[in-house]
Amino acid sequence: MSIQWFPGHMTSARKKAAETMALTDVVIEVLDARIPEASSNPMIHELRRHRQRVCLKVLNKADLADPVATRAWLDFFNSQEGVKAVALSCKKPGDVARVPGLCQGLAPHRNDGTKLLRIMIMGIPNVGKSTLMNALLKRRVAKVGDEPAVTKSQQTFDLGSHMTITDTPGLMWPKIAHDSDGFMLAASHAIGRNAVIDEEVATFLGDLLLERYPALLAARYGIALERLEALDGVGVIETIAARRGCRLKGGAPDLEKASQIFLNDYRSGVLGRISLETPESRRKMLSAATSAASRADEAIGPDA
Repeated sequence: MSIQWFPGHMTSARKKAAETMALTDVVIEVLDARIPEASSNPMIHELRRHRQRVCLKVLNKADLADPVATRAWLDFFNSQEGVKAVALSCKKPGDVARVPGLCQGLAPHRNDGTKLLRIMIMGIPNVGKSTLMNALLKRRVAKVGDEPAVTKSQQTFDLGSHMTITDTPGLMWPKIAHDSDGFMLAASHAIGRNAVIDEEVATFLGDLLLERYPALLAARYGIALERLEALDGVGVIETIAARRGCRLKGGAPDLEKASQIFLNDYRSGVLGRISLETPESRRKMLSAATSAASRADEAIGPDA
């Protein structure tokens, strides 16, 4: 299954974001620390590049991500021109307190206090933009919910005496190029449930965690590591159904309910600190995709 999700309001939101970026000094792009590149909207990169705007990449939910992977991602992003990356949790006031100073450091031309430093928060749905906004302003100004696309319009506020900050709706892009990105986004709850099938997303997650975090699966669901070696993603869901008593009438396993339990355990962090991608896994995925595209072009031939 290829996952795509682009609600209608996002077209107008993108147009408005482009207008606002023309008047912005620093863009804060909020990412999910568990999937930093998969949760980075290429449209945001294009808008920033067009306006030559510097960016603070906030790897939010860092308390849920694998710290080794997060360090690798910080090195990856901090090597890029015009980019500063920081890992934090928007729910921790001490972490959030660092953000204005980091933005100020990216825009030294605004340090004399004569002109406002204009900041814009962007990102895909459900990565914590509104939580960050509320924490920065120390009051609830943006609606927060555990569902994608809660924010529908822009809001601008004063952040101290010499900064303004604009919150924007979560923006997806029209076509997710790589299937694995769609599944990682869905597993991390950045895509509306009406666009996905929980069992397929949970199967993808099960396969990935069997490869990278089998010990966490074993600990959470009481499965011997030796048994895990014989399972695939579907087998993980079936085992969770058996362990949690998920049954349909007649006794068949309720795989939909088990899938929801599994996904919620990952999303909430009770499974442990997990990252679904690393810079190295990303490089391998893109390399494989490029090779597959080349083979497809060769199969079609030059006269097609």
